[in-house]
Amino acid sequence: MEIKPCQSIASMTQQLDALLADAIDSGASLGFLSPANLQEVAAYWQSVEAELQAGTRKLFIALEQDQVVGCVQLSLSTKANASHRGEVEKLMVNTRQRGKGLSKLLMASMERCAAEMGLSLLVLDTRVGDVASFLYQAIGYQQAGQIPQFARSSNGQLDATAYFYKLL
Repeated sequence: MEIKPCQSIASMTQQLDALLADAIDSGASLGFLSPANLQEVAAYWQSVEAELQAGTRKLFIALEQDQVVGCVQLSLSTKANASHRGEVEKLMVNTRQRGKGLSKLLMASMERCAAEMGLSLLVLDTRVGDVASFLYQAIGYQQAGQIPQFARSSNGQLDATAYFYKLL
């Protein structure tokens, strides 16, 4: 298994489309509703590519035999008073690869890069009770609070979100 930062996703958009669709359709809380709309998925990755080129986003991918099996993103703040922090976004692992520690490897790689860039604070949010919330706590993130009825799930229910932070 290899974890690496990506400067461009042009050569792997189909694999990333499939990864995101898999995550959406498995119920992950990523800002999309199931079933995955492939046009929305493709448009999303186009916006990620633009942010990678602008230097406002970092993407870390997990590869197994040159196939994308997971990723996580780090959104960099463009605000003058927020240059010390980043937002962790869209941690995804293919459903067939879950339970192998890939999420922890992806997060560790992203955190090392964030620290090397001089960031001292990482923030993220996830659905309350989601398996990801337990992962974040296990790797040192502290829950800062919750907001009820924050996001709609695929079944139409309004779910609460939990905010987490980690000082680097």
